[in-house]
Amino acid sequence: MDEQRTLTHALVADDEPHIGRIIKMKLEQGPFRVTLAYDGREALEVLQREPDVSLVLLDLMMPYLSGLDVLSAMKKDERLSRIPTIVLTAAGQEQQHRAAMELGASEFLTKPFSPKRLYARAAQLAGLAVEPSADAS
Repeated sequence: MDEQRTLTHALVADDEPHIGRIIKMKLEQGPFRVTLAYDGREALEVLQREPDVSLVLLDLMMPYLSGLDVLSAMKKDERLSRIPTIVLTAAGQEQQHRAAMELGASEFLTKPFSPKRLYARAAQLAGLAVEPSADAS
């Protein structure tokens, strides 16, 4: 299997390093290359600097700019507005869920989440084939 696979570049923005690492490890089991950001400002800097990011996972509660702030900025930028975005939050506040979906989030997951389910949804949004065993409901 020396065929070069093209890796899908995903940005994971979460101010809790252990959560970012868990998501990074899970995504990198598949055809993903992951860049981590630890606050909203850093997430926007990565998006401006890395033109090949094709999936974004945003924590809602981050320093400097929240996940909703980053999502809002993405939707105002022609190049970033079509990138699928999964919003993660520690609490399933209905208000934030509604706001994220109104801003155009592709998915909203509450922590703790199933890494297998997160991977399946990420792969689906990135247009990748998902192994049947990851098809958890």
